[in-house]
Amino acid sequence: MLFEPFLFAPPGSVLATVFVGILGLLIGSFLNVVIHRLPKMMQRESDNYVAHESGKPLPHTDRYNLMVPRSCCPHCGHKIGALENIPVLSYLALRGKCIQCKAPISPRYPIVEALTGALSAFLVWRFGSGAAGLATLLFAWLLIAMTFIDADTQLLPDDLTLPLLWCGLLINLNGVFVPLDEAVIGAVAGYLSLWSVYWLFKLVTGKEGMGYGDFKLLAALGAWLGWKMLPIIILLSSLVGAVVGIALIVFARHGRNNPIPFGPYLAAAGVIALLYGKSLAQAYLGFAV
Repeated sequence: MLFEPFLFAPPGSVLATVFVGILGLLIGSFLNVVIHRLPKMMQRESDNYVAHESGKPLPHTDRYNLMVPRSCCPHCGHKIGALENIPVLSYLALRGKCIQCKAPISPRYPIVEALTGALSAFLVWRFGSGAAGLATLLFAWLLIAMTFIDADTQLLPDDLTLPLLWCGLLINLNGVFVPLDEAVIGAVAGYLSLWSVYWLFKLVTGKEGMGYGDFKLLAALGAWLGWKMLPIIILLSSLVGAVVGIALIVFARHGRNNPIPFGPYLAAAGVIALLYGKSLAQAYLGFAV
């Protein structure tokens, strides 16, 4: 079989790690499309729904999804060719500029590709390319997409959070990461913990402190990693969020009333908990005792 040397390899397999690292670069290129288009697809669907309910002509009738139309330069409309779409390498070869109009290309694209490739390779090196290792790839890819979408739009789409939640429960049917009962309790506790904070904050201040997508994301992390990891995830995400938020206010003059997305910090904390959660929990419990 063509992919037999790369599947079901044990942790530390160089061949599987390199293969999945290259695959991760390609997946990163696709995630760039998801990050850019999914919020637009949601907005177009919302616009069409409002127009339909109002008896007005639909504002969006052309096909627009993750596959069509072809990617193009937002400045001149130049269609991106295959040789211009090689992860990371094309950006470097083009020196970060459109081949036709020479407009700058956002460094976001190679960053997402490189991040996805590097994290994919590390996960397979750590977990192997069996069921657990392949599951962690799906976990990481969905979190990367959600991180950048939330950073751009302050949205965590149900199209990503809910599949992550259900996949976590399905994967733990056989206790791949945690027993199923811990996964179910983790999903429920993850959702209700932030839901409670949301309503408490709203009752006290009259304002919304976070979005419902954050509840669903933490529920998904609980479904994957179990309820015992939730305190670690909440602590890590809160610490990172506080540091970044203070830095934005002090150095970037980010207004205190301007919302800061919490999803990226939850996602980062989820990856850290996946990799080092047990060690962190043992260290915490040891310190507490």
